[in-house]
Amino acid sequence: MAGIRHILFIMCDQLRWDHLSCYGHPHLHTPHIDSLAEQGVRFDRAYVQSPICGPSRMSFYTGRYMSSHGSTWNGVPLKAGELTLGDYLKPLDWRTVLVGKTHMRADLEGMRRLGIGPDSVIGVQVAECGFEPFARHDGLHLDGDYDPDPAYNDYLRSHGYEAANPWHDWANSGEDAVTGELQSGWFLKNSNLAARVSEEHSETPYVTRRAMEFIKQAGDDPWCLHLSYIKPHWPYIVPAPYCDMFGEADFLPVVKSKSELESPHPVYQAFMNHRDSQAFARDEVRARVLPAYMGLIKQIDDQMGVLFDFLKQRGLWDDTVIVFTSDHGDYLGDHWLGEKDLFHECSVRIPLIVRDPRPQADATRGTACGALIESIDLAPTFLEYAGGAAQPHRLEGRSLLPYLEGARPQEREHVISEYDYSMRGAGLALDVDPGDARIWMVRTERWKYIHYQGFVPQLFDLAADGDEFYDLGADVGHEAVRAEMKDRLLDWSLTLKCRTTLSDEAVRCARRQGDGGILIGWWDESG
Repeated sequence: MAGIRHILFIMCDQLRWDHLSCYGHPHLHTPHIDSLAEQGVRFDRAYVQSPICGPSRMSFYTGRYMSSHGSTWNGVPLKAGELTLGDYLKPLDWRTVLVGKTHMRADLEGMRRLGIGPDSVIGVQVAECGFEPFARHDGLHLDGDYDPDPAYNDYLRSHGYEAANPWHDWANSGEDAVTGELQSGWFLKNSNLAARVSEEHSETPYVTRRAMEFIKQAGDDPWCLHLSYIKPHWPYIVPAPYCDMFGEADFLPVVKSKSELESPHPVYQAFMNHRDSQAFARDEVRARVLPAYMGLIKQIDDQMGVLFDFLKQRGLWDDTVIVFTSDHGDYLGDHWLGEKDLFHECSVRIPLIVRDPRPQADATRGTACGALIESIDLAPTFLEYAGGAAQPHRLEGRSLLPYLEGARPQEREHVISEYDYSMRGAGLALDVDPGDARIWMVRTERWKYIHYQGFVPQLFDLAADGDEFYDLGADVGHEAVRAEMKDRLLDWSLTLKCRTTLSDEAVRCARRQGDGGILIGWWDESG
Protein backbone atom coordinates (compact mmCIF):
# COMPACT_ATOMS: atom_id res chain seq x y z
CA MET A 1 0.00 0.00 0.00
CA ALA A 2 1.43 3.35 -1.04
CA GLY A 3 3.03 5.22 1.83
CA ILE A 4 3.18 2.28 4.26
CA ARG A 5 6.54 0.61 4.72
CA HIS A 6 6.30 -0.71 8.25
CA ILE A 7 3.83 -2.09 10.80
CA LEU A 8 4.62 -1.86 14.50
CA PHE A 9 2.35 -4.37 16.24
CA ILE A 10 2.56 -3.69 19.99
CA MET A 11 0.94 -6.10 22.43
CA CYS A 12 0.88 -6.02 26.21
CA ASP A 13 0.14 -9.09 28.28
CA GLN A 14 -2.85 -9.07 30.63
CA LEU A 15 -3.57 -5.35 30.21
CA ARG A 16 -7.17 -4.45 31.01
CA TRP A 17 -8.90 -2.18 28.54
CA ASP A 18 -10.03 0.19 31.30
CA HIS A 19 -6.56 0.79 32.75
CA LEU A 20 -5.52 3.50 30.28
CA SER A 21 -6.52 7.13 30.60
CA CYS A 22 -7.69 7.28 26.98
CA TYR A 23 -10.21 4.57 27.93
CA GLY A 24 -11.35 6.52 30.96
CA HIS A 25 -9.13 5.60 33.94
CA PRO A 26 -9.22 8.72 36.11
CA HIS A 27 -5.89 8.24 37.93
CA LEU A 28 -3.61 6.10 35.77
CA HIS A 29 -2.41 8.64 33.23
CA THR A 30 -0.92 7.20 30.04
CA PRO A 31 -0.13 10.26 27.91
CA HIS A 32 1.98 8.51 25.27
CA ILE A 33 -0.61 5.84 24.56
CA ASP A 34 -3.26 8.56 24.68
CA SER A 35 -1.32 10.50 22.03
CA LEU A 36 -1.48 7.45 19.79
CA ALA A 37 -5.27 7.41 20.21
CA GLU A 38 -5.38 11.14 19.44
CA GLN A 39 -3.64 10.46 16.12
CA GLY A 40 -5.52 7.28 15.27
CA VAL A 41 -8.70 5.35 16.04
CA ARG A 42 -9.54 3.96 19.46
CA PHE A 43 -11.69 0.85 19.12
CA ASP A 44 -13.90 0.78 22.20
CA ARG A 45 -15.39 -2.70 21.84
CA ALA A 46 -12.62 -5.06 20.79
CA TYR A 47 -12.67 -8.67 21.99
CA VAL A 48 -10.21 -11.56 22.05
CA GLN A 49 -11.11 -14.96 20.64
CA SER A 50 -10.02 -16.67 23.85
CA PRO A 51 -9.33 -15.05 27.24
CA ILE A 52 -6.03 -16.88 27.88
CA CYS A 53 -2.53 -16.10 26.54
CA GLY A 54 -1.71 -18.91 24.10
CA PRO A 55 -5.02 -19.40 22.24
CA SER A 56 -5.64 -15.66 22.13
CA ARG A 57 -2.27 -14.99 20.55
CA MET A 58 -2.66 -17.81 18.07
CA SER A 59 -5.90 -16.18 16.93
CA PHE A 60 -4.15 -12.82 16.52
CA TYR A 61 -1.35 -14.44 14.52
CA THR A 62 -3.49 -16.70 12.30
CA GLY A 63 -6.55 -14.48 11.86
CA ARG A 64 -8.65 -17.52 12.79
CA TYR A 65 -10.92 -18.59 15.64
CA MET A 66 -9.69 -21.05 18.24
CA SER A 67 -11.93 -23.78 16.84
CA SER A 68 -10.17 -23.34 13.50
CA HIS A 69 -6.51 -23.17 14.54
CA GLY A 70 -6.84 -25.77 17.31
CA SER A 71 -4.41 -24.31 19.87
CA THR A 72 -6.94 -24.46 22.70
CA TRP A 73 -4.86 -23.68 25.76
CA ASN A 74 -1.37 -22.63 26.86
CA GLY A 75 1.07 -25.29 25.78
CA VAL A 76 -1.18 -26.79 23.11
CA PRO A 77 0.97 -26.52 19.97
CA LEU A 78 -0.19 -24.59 16.95
CA LYS A 79 -0.22 -27.34 14.34
CA ALA A 80 2.49 -27.32 11.71
CA GLY A 81 1.03 -25.99 8.49
CA GLU A 82 -1.30 -23.45 10.09
CA LEU A 83 -0.58 -20.16 8.30
CA THR A 84 0.44 -17.15 10.39
CA LEU A 85 1.32 -13.52 9.75
CA GLY A 86 4.77 -14.45 8.48
CA ASP A 87 3.30 -16.81 5.89
CA TYR A 88 1.03 -14.06 4.59
CA LEU A 89 3.60 -11.25 4.55
CA LYS A 90 6.82 -13.01 3.53
CA PRO A 91 5.66 -13.65 -0.10
CA LEU A 92 5.09 -9.88 -0.31
CA ASP A 93 8.75 -9.27 0.68
CA TRP A 94 7.87 -8.09 4.16
CA ARG A 95 9.93 -9.29 7.10
CA THR A 96 7.80 -10.41 10.07
CA VAL A 97 9.90 -10.11 13.20
CA LEU A 98 9.39 -10.87 16.88
CA VAL A 99 10.73 -8.98 19.87
CA GLY A 100 9.13 -10.27 23.06
CA LYS A 101 6.50 -12.87 23.83
CA THR A 102 4.38 -15.20 21.70
CA HIS A 103 3.57 -18.06 24.12
CA MET A 104 3.98 -20.26 21.04
CA ARG A 105 4.50 -23.98 21.59
CA ALA A 106 6.01 -25.63 18.52
CA ASP A 107 4.35 -28.68 16.98
CA LEU A 108 7.54 -30.77 17.13
CA GLU A 109 5.66 -33.99 16.43
CA GLY A 110 4.13 -32.52 13.30
CA MET A 111 7.49 -31.11 12.19
CA ARG A 112 9.15 -34.52 12.61
CA ARG A 113 6.39 -36.15 10.60
CA LEU A 114 7.00 -33.69 7.77
CA GLY A 115 10.78 -33.97 8.00
CA ILE A 116 11.26 -30.35 9.09
CA GLY A 117 14.32 -29.81 11.29
CA PRO A 118 13.63 -27.38 14.15
CA ASP A 119 16.93 -25.56 13.44
CA SER A 120 16.34 -25.18 9.70
CA VAL A 121 15.18 -21.90 8.20
CA ILE A 122 11.69 -23.28 7.65
CA GLY A 123 11.75 -25.05 11.03
CA VAL A 124 12.50 -21.85 12.91
CA GLN A 125 9.66 -20.06 11.15
CA VAL A 126 7.21 -22.88 11.92
CA ALA A 127 8.39 -23.16 15.53
CA GLU A 128 8.26 -19.41 16.12
CA CYS A 129 4.73 -18.84 14.83
CA GLY A 130 5.92 -17.43 11.51
CA PHE A 131 8.14 -14.77 13.08
CA GLU A 132 11.86 -14.19 12.75
CA PRO A 133 12.79 -14.40 16.45
CA PHE A 134 15.07 -11.38 16.73
CA ALA A 135 14.64 -11.47 20.52
CA ARG A 136 12.03 -13.85 21.90
CA HIS A 137 11.33 -13.05 25.53
CA ASP A 138 8.31 -14.77 27.05
CA GLY A 139 9.48 -13.81 30.52
CA LEU A 140 9.20 -17.51 31.12
CA HIS A 141 9.57 -19.92 28.23
CA LEU A 142 6.83 -22.51 28.01
CA ASP A 143 8.97 -25.58 27.39
CA GLY A 144 7.73 -27.85 30.14
CA ASP A 145 9.37 -26.33 33.17
CA TYR A 146 8.91 -22.58 32.81
CA ASP A 147 12.59 -21.82 32.35
CA PRO A 148 13.60 -18.15 32.26
CA ASP A 149 14.73 -16.61 28.99
CA PRO A 150 18.49 -17.31 28.85
CA ALA A 151 19.22 -14.20 26.76
CA TYR A 152 17.68 -11.89 29.34
CA ASN A 153 19.44 -13.72 32.17
CA ASP A 154 22.75 -13.30 30.32
CA TYR A 155 21.94 -9.63 29.84
CA LEU A 156 21.32 -9.21 33.57
CA ARG A 157 24.54 -11.00 34.47
CA SER A 158 26.47 -8.76 32.07
CA HIS A 159 25.25 -5.82 34.15
CA GLY A 160 26.34 -7.30 37.46
CA TYR A 161 23.16 -9.07 38.58
CA GLU A 162 24.73 -12.31 39.70
CA ALA A 163 22.44 -15.24 40.50
CA ALA A 164 21.58 -18.70 39.22
CA ASN A 165 18.35 -17.13 37.98
CA PRO A 166 18.66 -13.33 37.80
CA TRP A 167 15.25 -13.06 36.11
CA HIS A 168 13.71 -14.20 39.38
CA ASP A 169 16.19 -12.97 41.97
CA TRP A 170 16.59 -9.46 40.58
CA ALA A 171 13.93 -8.53 38.01
CA ASN A 172 11.03 -10.24 39.79
CA SER A 173 11.91 -10.12 43.48
CA GLY A 174 12.24 -7.49 46.18
CA GLU A 175 14.08 -7.57 49.46
CA ASP A 176 13.20 -7.23 53.12
CA ALA A 177 13.88 -3.67 54.30
CA VAL A 178 15.38 -4.88 57.60
CA THR A 179 17.17 -8.13 56.81
CA GLY A 180 17.87 -7.60 53.13
CA GLU A 181 16.59 -11.10 52.40
CA LEU A 182 15.18 -11.81 48.98
CA GLN A 183 11.37 -11.69 48.75
CA SER A 184 9.98 -13.49 45.70
CA GLY A 185 7.62 -11.57 43.45
CA TRP A 186 5.70 -14.79 42.88
CA PHE A 187 4.07 -14.19 46.28
CA LEU A 188 1.36 -11.55 46.15
CA LYS A 189 2.27 -10.24 49.59
CA ASN A 190 5.54 -8.95 48.10
CA SER A 191 3.93 -7.01 45.24
CA ASN A 192 4.33 -3.75 47.16
CA LEU A 193 8.13 -4.09 47.22
CA ALA A 194 10.41 -2.52 44.64
CA ALA A 195 11.94 -5.05 42.27
CA ARG A 196 15.66 -5.35 43.03
CA VAL A 197 16.69 -4.60 39.45
CA SER A 198 17.26 -1.02 38.35
CA GLU A 199 14.48 0.35 36.19
CA GLU A 200 16.61 0.59 33.04
CA HIS A 201 17.49 -3.11 33.26
CA SER A 202 13.97 -4.37 33.97
CA GLU A 203 12.01 -6.31 31.38
CA THR A 204 9.97 -3.54 29.74
CA PRO A 205 12.90 -1.21 28.89
CA TYR A 206 14.97 -4.25 27.88
CA VAL A 207 12.36 -5.37 25.34
CA THR A 208 11.95 -1.80 24.05
CA ARG A 209 15.70 -1.49 23.45
CA ARG A 210 15.80 -4.83 21.61
CA ALA A 211 13.04 -3.56 19.34
CA MET A 212 15.01 -0.41 18.60
CA GLU A 213 18.09 -2.54 17.87
CA PHE A 214 16.14 -4.42 15.22
CA ILE A 215 14.81 -1.23 13.66
CA LYS A 216 18.34 0.19 13.43
CA GLN A 217 19.54 -2.95 11.66
CA ALA A 218 16.54 -3.40 9.38
CA GLY A 219 17.28 -0.62 6.94
CA ASP A 220 14.49 0.41 4.58
CA ASP A 221 13.11 -3.06 3.92
CA PRO A 222 9.39 -3.41 4.71
CA TRP A 223 8.80 -5.04 8.08
CA CYS A 224 6.09 -5.98 10.51
CA LEU A 225 7.59 -5.91 13.99
CA HIS A 226 5.65 -7.65 16.73
CA LEU A 227 6.78 -5.89 19.92
CA SER A 228 5.22 -8.02 22.61
CA TYR A 229 5.66 -7.08 26.28
CA ILE A 230 5.36 -9.62 29.09
CA LYS A 231 3.96 -6.99 31.46
CA PRO A 232 1.72 -6.12 33.30
CA HIS A 233 1.34 -9.92 33.56
CA TRP A 234 2.43 -11.50 36.85
CA PRO A 235 4.71 -11.64 38.75
CA TYR A 236 3.18 -8.35 39.86
CA ILE A 237 6.29 -6.46 40.91
CA VAL A 238 7.89 -3.34 39.43
CA PRO A 239 11.13 -1.42 40.13
CA ALA A 240 11.40 2.10 41.55
CA PRO A 241 10.18 4.70 40.87
CA TYR A 242 7.04 2.90 39.65
CA CYS A 243 6.55 0.75 42.75
CA ASP A 244 4.89 3.41 44.88
CA MET A 245 3.27 5.79 42.40
CA PHE A 246 -0.26 4.57 43.14
CA GLY A 247 -2.36 3.86 46.20
CA GLU A 248 -5.85 2.63 47.04
CA ALA A 249 -7.35 6.05 46.26
CA ASP A 250 -6.27 5.51 42.65
CA PHE A 251 -7.99 2.15 42.17
CA LEU A 252 -11.09 1.65 40.09
CA PRO A 253 -13.87 0.36 42.36
CA VAL A 254 -13.99 -3.41 42.49
CA VAL A 255 -16.84 -4.79 40.36
CA LYS A 256 -18.48 -7.51 42.39
CA SER A 257 -21.75 -8.16 44.15
CA LYS A 258 -22.85 -10.55 46.87
CA SER A 259 -25.69 -11.50 44.54
CA GLU A 260 -23.09 -13.32 42.45
CA LEU A 261 -22.47 -15.68 45.38
CA GLU A 262 -26.12 -16.73 45.55
CA SER A 263 -26.53 -20.00 43.61
CA PRO A 264 -23.75 -19.27 41.10
CA HIS A 265 -23.31 -21.26 37.93
CA PRO A 266 -21.33 -24.42 38.81
CA VAL A 267 -18.43 -23.64 36.45
CA TYR A 268 -18.29 -20.04 37.67
CA GLN A 269 -18.30 -21.35 41.25
CA ALA A 270 -15.43 -23.70 40.44
CA PHE A 271 -13.38 -20.79 39.12
CA MET A 272 -14.21 -18.73 42.22
CA ASN A 273 -12.72 -21.61 44.22
CA HIS A 274 -9.34 -21.35 42.47
CA ARG A 275 -6.46 -20.17 44.63
CA ASP A 276 -5.99 -16.98 42.61
CA SER A 277 -9.67 -16.08 42.95
CA GLN A 278 -9.70 -16.77 46.67
CA ALA A 279 -6.69 -14.48 47.00
CA PHE A 280 -8.07 -11.59 44.95
CA ALA A 281 -11.38 -11.72 46.81
CA ARG A 282 -9.43 -10.25 49.77
CA ASP A 283 -9.04 -6.49 49.99
CA GLU A 284 -5.50 -6.79 51.35
CA VAL A 285 -4.41 -8.63 48.20
CA ARG A 286 -5.84 -5.96 45.92
CA ALA A 287 -4.16 -3.33 48.07
CA ARG A 288 -0.78 -4.99 47.49
CA VAL A 289 -1.15 -5.96 43.82
CA LEU A 290 -2.94 -3.06 42.13
CA PRO A 291 -0.23 -0.43 42.78
CA ALA A 292 2.31 -2.75 41.13
CA TYR A 293 -0.05 -3.57 38.25
CA MET A 294 -0.68 0.12 37.65
CA GLY A 295 3.02 0.91 37.98
CA LEU A 296 3.85 -1.68 35.34
CA ILE A 297 1.37 -0.02 32.97
CA LYS A 298 2.82 3.41 33.70
CA GLN A 299 6.29 2.05 32.87
CA ILE A 300 4.99 0.68 29.56
CA ASP A 301 3.53 4.09 28.72
CA ASP A 302 6.85 5.79 29.43
CA GLN A 303 8.58 3.30 27.16
CA MET A 304 6.05 4.13 24.45
CA GLY A 305 7.30 7.70 24.69
CA VAL A 306 10.89 6.53 24.22
CA LEU A 307 9.93 4.34 21.28
CA PHE A 308 7.77 6.93 19.52
CA ASP A 309 10.53 9.55 19.80
CA PHE A 310 12.97 7.03 18.35
CA LEU A 311 10.71 6.41 15.34
CA LYS A 312 10.36 10.14 14.72
CA GLN A 313 14.11 10.72 14.97
CA ARG A 314 14.77 8.00 12.39
CA GLY A 315 12.17 9.36 9.99
CA LEU A 316 9.86 6.37 10.35
CA TRP A 317 6.85 8.04 11.93
CA ASP A 318 5.12 8.88 8.67
CA ASP A 319 5.36 5.47 7.00
CA THR A 320 4.68 3.19 9.99
CA VAL A 321 1.28 1.89 11.03
CA ILE A 322 1.23 1.49 14.82
CA VAL A 323 -1.15 -0.90 16.58
CA PHE A 324 -1.41 -1.05 20.37
CA THR A 325 -3.39 -3.82 22.07
CA SER A 326 -3.42 -6.61 24.67
CA ASP A 327 -3.89 -10.38 24.56
CA HIS A 328 -6.64 -10.32 27.27
CA GLY A 329 -7.49 -8.59 30.54
CA ASP A 330 -7.18 -9.38 34.24
CA TYR A 331 -9.93 -9.83 36.82
CA LEU A 332 -7.97 -8.33 39.77
CA GLY A 333 -10.80 -9.36 42.10
CA ASP A 334 -13.74 -8.29 39.93
CA HIS A 335 -16.58 -10.82 40.11
CA TRP A 336 -14.71 -12.62 42.94
CA LEU A 337 -12.13 -13.85 40.46
CA GLY A 338 -8.40 -13.66 39.79
CA GLU A 339 -6.45 -14.19 36.58
CA LYS A 340 -8.52 -14.12 33.34
CA ASP A 341 -10.15 -17.24 31.76
CA LEU A 342 -13.87 -16.34 31.77
CA PHE A 343 -15.91 -13.87 29.75
CA HIS A 344 -16.65 -10.81 31.87
CA GLU A 345 -15.70 -7.56 30.15
CA CYS A 346 -12.58 -7.06 32.27
CA SER A 347 -11.20 -10.35 30.95
CA VAL A 348 -12.33 -10.70 27.34
CA ARG A 349 -12.40 -7.05 26.22
CA ILE A 350 -9.14 -5.39 25.21
CA PRO A 351 -7.75 -1.99 24.31
CA LEU A 352 -7.10 -1.56 20.58
CA ILE A 353 -5.64 1.59 19.05
CA VAL A 354 -4.54 1.89 15.42
CA ARG A 355 -2.61 4.86 14.04
CA ASP A 356 -2.51 4.96 10.25
CA PRO A 357 -0.22 7.79 9.02
CA ARG A 358 -1.75 8.00 5.51
CA PRO A 359 -3.77 11.03 4.45
CA GLN A 360 -6.67 8.66 3.76
CA ALA A 361 -6.99 8.21 7.53
CA ASP A 362 -6.99 11.90 8.40
CA ALA A 363 -10.78 12.04 8.77
CA THR A 364 -10.79 9.51 11.62
CA ARG A 365 -7.89 10.82 13.71
CA GLY A 366 -8.76 11.12 17.36
CA THR A 367 -12.05 9.27 17.01
CA ALA A 368 -13.53 6.34 18.90
CA CYS A 369 -15.17 3.45 17.08
CA GLY A 370 -17.98 1.59 18.82
CA ALA A 371 -18.26 -1.30 16.36
CA LEU A 372 -17.84 -4.86 17.60
CA ILE A 373 -14.27 -5.84 16.70
CA GLU A 374 -12.43 -9.16 17.06
CA SER A 375 -8.71 -9.73 17.49
CA ILE A 376 -8.66 -11.82 14.31
CA ASP A 377 -9.34 -8.60 12.37
CA LEU A 378 -5.70 -7.55 12.62
CA ALA A 379 -4.26 -10.26 10.35
CA PRO A 380 -6.35 -9.29 7.28
CA THR A 381 -5.69 -5.62 8.11
CA PHE A 382 -1.93 -6.19 8.01
CA LEU A 383 -2.24 -8.19 4.80
CA GLU A 384 -4.08 -5.31 3.15
CA TYR A 385 -1.48 -2.78 4.34
CA ALA A 386 1.24 -4.98 2.82
CA GLY A 387 -0.54 -4.99 -0.52
CA GLY A 388 -1.68 -8.60 -0.45
CA ALA A 389 -4.87 -9.97 -1.91
CA ALA A 390 -7.64 -10.83 0.53
CA GLN A 391 -7.81 -14.51 1.50
CA PRO A 392 -11.33 -15.02 2.88
CA HIS A 393 -11.14 -18.80 2.49
CA ARG A 394 -8.55 -18.81 5.29
CA LEU A 395 -8.81 -15.60 7.26
CA GLU A 396 -11.88 -15.33 9.46
CA GLY A 397 -11.36 -11.73 10.51
CA ARG A 398 -12.24 -8.55 8.62
CA SER A 399 -9.87 -5.76 7.64
CA LEU A 400 -10.17 -2.63 9.77
CA LEU A 401 -9.15 -0.29 6.95
CA PRO A 402 -12.73 0.83 6.19
CA TYR A 403 -13.08 2.06 9.79
CA LEU A 404 -9.71 3.82 9.61
CA GLU A 405 -10.60 5.53 6.34
CA GLY A 406 -14.00 6.73 7.53
CA ALA A 407 -16.19 4.22 5.70
CA ARG A 408 -19.08 2.44 7.39
CA PRO A 409 -18.85 -1.24 6.49
CA GLN A 410 -21.55 -3.70 7.38
CA GLU A 411 -20.91 -4.20 11.07
CA ARG A 412 -20.91 -7.44 13.02
CA GLU A 413 -23.99 -8.28 14.98
CA HIS A 414 -21.97 -10.30 17.48
CA VAL A 415 -18.47 -11.32 18.57
CA ILE A 416 -17.33 -14.81 19.58
CA SER A 417 -14.86 -16.00 22.18
CA GLU A 418 -14.01 -19.56 23.28
CA TYR A 419 -12.30 -21.27 26.19
CA ASP A 420 -11.04 -24.77 26.98
CA TYR A 421 -10.77 -25.25 30.75
CA SER A 422 -9.79 -28.92 30.65
CA MET A 423 -6.37 -28.16 32.17
CA ARG A 424 -7.67 -25.89 34.91
CA GLY A 425 -8.61 -26.90 38.42
CA ALA A 426 -12.25 -26.20 37.65
CA GLY A 427 -12.31 -29.04 35.14
CA LEU A 428 -10.86 -31.45 37.68
CA ALA A 429 -13.16 -30.29 40.49
CA LEU A 430 -16.23 -30.75 38.29
CA ASP A 431 -14.95 -34.07 36.93
CA VAL A 432 -15.50 -32.87 33.37
CA ASP A 433 -14.07 -34.98 30.57
CA PRO A 434 -11.31 -33.03 28.74
CA GLY A 435 -13.32 -33.14 25.53
CA ASP A 436 -16.31 -31.50 27.22
CA ALA A 437 -14.54 -28.70 29.11
CA ARG A 438 -15.54 -26.09 26.54
CA ILE A 439 -17.19 -22.69 26.85
CA TRP A 440 -18.33 -20.26 24.14
CA MET A 441 -19.35 -16.61 24.43
CA VAL A 442 -21.63 -14.77 22.03
CA ARG A 443 -21.88 -11.03 22.69
CA THR A 444 -24.27 -8.75 20.82
CA GLU A 445 -25.09 -5.09 21.33
CA ARG A 446 -27.35 -5.96 24.26
CA TRP A 447 -26.83 -9.59 25.27
CA LYS A 448 -23.97 -11.78 26.41
CA TYR A 449 -24.67 -15.49 26.15
CA ILE A 450 -22.26 -18.09 27.53
CA HIS A 451 -22.72 -21.69 26.40
CA TYR A 452 -21.23 -24.49 28.50
CA GLN A 453 -20.84 -28.04 27.28
CA GLY A 454 -22.87 -30.15 29.72
CA PHE A 455 -24.17 -27.28 31.88
CA VAL A 456 -26.91 -24.70 31.71
CA PRO A 457 -25.94 -21.47 29.92
CA GLN A 458 -25.49 -18.00 31.33
CA LEU A 459 -27.14 -14.87 29.96
CA PHE A 460 -26.56 -11.22 30.83
CA ASP A 461 -28.58 -8.20 29.76
CA LEU A 462 -25.81 -5.65 29.19
CA ALA A 463 -28.29 -2.81 28.74
CA ALA A 464 -29.89 -3.29 32.17
CA ASP A 465 -26.94 -4.95 33.93
CA GLY A 466 -23.71 -3.53 32.56
CA ASP A 467 -21.75 -4.95 35.50
CA GLU A 468 -22.88 -8.51 34.63
CA PHE A 469 -24.15 -9.33 38.11
CA TYR A 470 -27.47 -11.02 37.33
CA ASP A 471 -27.37 -14.30 35.46
CA LEU A 472 -30.52 -14.90 33.38
CA GLY A 473 -29.37 -18.29 32.13
CA ALA A 474 -32.25 -20.11 33.82
CA ASP A 475 -34.78 -17.29 33.89
CA VAL A 476 -38.10 -18.44 32.40
CA GLY A 477 -38.77 -15.01 30.92
CA HIS A 478 -35.67 -15.14 28.70
CA GLU A 479 -36.05 -18.50 26.97
CA ALA A 480 -36.53 -16.87 23.58
CA VAL A 481 -33.38 -14.76 23.96
CA ARG A 482 -31.34 -17.79 24.94
CA ALA A 483 -32.67 -19.73 21.95
CA GLU A 484 -31.80 -16.88 19.61
CA MET A 485 -28.26 -16.59 21.04
CA LYS A 486 -27.73 -20.33 20.80
CA ASP A 487 -28.81 -20.17 17.17
CA ARG A 488 -26.22 -17.44 16.61
CA LEU A 489 -23.56 -19.77 18.01
CA LEU A 490 -24.71 -22.59 15.74
CA ASP A 491 -24.77 -20.30 12.70
CA TRP A 492 -21.25 -19.06 13.52
CA SER A 493 -19.92 -22.61 13.82
CA LEU A 494 -21.13 -23.29 10.29
CA THR A 495 -19.05 -20.40 8.92
CA LEU A 496 -15.64 -21.62 10.14
CA LYS A 497 -13.08 -21.76 7.35
CA CYS A 498 -12.26 -25.43 6.70
CA ARG A 499 -11.20 -25.24 3.04
CA THR A 500 -7.88 -23.43 3.42
CA THR A 501 -5.86 -24.91 0.55
CA LEU A 502 -8.03 -23.71 -2.34
CA SER A 503 -9.22 -20.13 -2.71
CA ASP A 504 -12.79 -19.09 -3.30
CA GLU A 505 -11.78 -17.76 -6.72
CA ALA A 506 -10.26 -21.13 -7.63
CA VAL A 507 -13.55 -22.77 -6.69
CA ARG A 508 -15.49 -20.31 -8.86
CA CYS A 509 -13.12 -21.03 -11.75
CA ALA A 510 -13.59 -24.79 -11.34
CA ARG A 511 -17.36 -24.36 -11.39
CA ARG A 512 -17.18 -22.40 -14.65
CA GLN A 513 -15.06 -25.11 -16.24
CA GLY A 514 -17.65 -27.78 -15.50
CA ASP A 515 -16.67 -31.42 -15.27
CA GLY A 516 -13.25 -30.96 -16.85
CA GLY A 517 -13.83 -33.46 -19.64
CA ILE A 518 -15.14 -36.26 -17.41
CA LEU A 519 -18.52 -37.46 -18.65
CA ILE A 520 -20.78 -37.92 -15.65
CA GLY A 521 -24.49 -38.47 -16.22
CA TRP A 522 -24.41 -37.92 -20.00
CA TRP A 523 -26.98 -39.80 -22.11
CA ASP A 524 -25.19 -39.35 -25.44
CA GLU A 525 -22.96 -36.87 -27.29
CA SER A 526 -25.65 -34.20 -27.14
CA GLY A 527 -25.69 -34.28 -23.34
